[in-house]
Amino acid sequence: MSAVFAQVFSPDAWRQRFAAWRGGEPEGNVPIRDWTGAIGGQPTRIAGFDQTLVWLVIGLLALGLVMVYSASVALPDNPKFARYSATHFLSRHAMFIGISMIAALAAVQVPVNVWEKCAPWLFVAALLLLAIVLLPQVGKGVNGARRWLPLGVMNFQPSEFAKLAMAMYAASYMVRKMEVKERFFQAMWPMAVSLAVIGLLLLAEPDMGAFIVIAAVALGILFLGGVNGRMFFLSVAVLLGAFGLMIASSPWRRERIFAFLNPWDPVYSQGKGYQLTHSLIAFGRGEWTGQGLGGSVEKLHYLPEAHTDFLMAVIGEELGFIGVALVIVAFFWLTRRIFVIGRQAVMLDRVFAGLMVQGIGIWIGGQTLINLGVNLGALPTKGLTLPLLSYGGSAILMNMIALAIVVRVDVENRQLMRGGRT
Repeated sequence: MSAVFAQVFSPDAWRQRFAAWRGGEPEGNVPIRDWTGAIGGQPTRIAGFDQTLVWLVIGLLALGLVMVYSASVALPDNPKFARYSATHFLSRHAMFIGISMIAALAAVQVPVNVWEKCAPWLFVAALLLLAIVLLPQVGKGVNGARRWLPLGVMNFQPSEFAKLAMAMYAASYMVRKMEVKERFFQAMWPMAVSLAVIGLLLLAEPDMGAFIVIAAVALGILFLGGVNGRMFFLSVAVLLGAFGLMIASSPWRRERIFAFLNPWDPVYSQGKGYQLTHSLIAFGRGEWTGQGLGGSVEKLHYLPEAHTDFLMAVIGEELGFIGVALVIVAFFWLTRRIFVIGRQAVMLDRVFAGLMVQGIGIWIGGQTLINLGVNLGALPTKGLTLPLLSYGGSAILMNMIALAIVVRVDVENRQLMRGGRT
């Protein structure tokens, strides 16, 4: 045993392992082995991965489970939810987490090159699902929006699948268009058409929040993929102009903007600004250390959607500034780590994997930022959940699958750096 240990971990072995990683030929008689014991150049099994990232995700899921229960425990007192038990949302959220973990364990087994081959087809599937959900006989409507496909155990939201599909498709697109990325029409128009189609389908639901996230993912990947700077900023300007036009042409969107600018105005405080004012009251009551777990008053039928879009307000009221700050730090670290893994993949000449992972980082980080901004009154109200924490089956499911793919990319990065192959 000691001889094997000395052979594998000797300075010569490390020098040869580094040479193999850089593309050089090993010298001497010491075989290059990775941590799993496989000879260099042979396939390796899944062994090394970022355990801190995985445990952080599990911690956020656990916190979400506790806070969803706390935010929803009083809902059965409302006649609208009178038929539900006090643990209805807790048990369903726990079921969603269980299903998502199983799906994540399956997704992490799939090699990245398989995802790359499937990326265009997954995007087409996302478009079909977004079209199907608009059919009155198929899609489920809630509060004037038709965004869900009833699947028995859960209602699936195609827009969540579209976020992951866009990250994959945009990464695949940039790899295929790498030679013409400096030419405006050849590089941009296919992506512009794809984004326009998905935007029209999402706005027909309507789900402008999801469209903003998907557009940010697409443009972010184009920017990271190295498209011409002028083309990128022109695309951003066109998109911002389109958003402005949509707001200007829609009376209820304009009213939401006015309510955001002055939520305490009596005209809006009992209407479009109602959620925001009670969210701000919740944060104010939380102060530094919060009212204690379960001590929220705003969740007692004052703050609508407290267990979904406005879960952070309940966290702020019950856990205070300290709790909110810890959640923000956790998401900042998670997003940063995702980008580091993506950058490592690009440095290893795995452009699709790197851009896809960074797109997932834009999705998770951007949606978290928007949700926090909405809860704190820094951004207009949008129907976007807090990733990994808020109640919602399809959101948790797609978040977990996306993060499992990130872990898979990290695993393959480590295998390549140890002299193996993916």
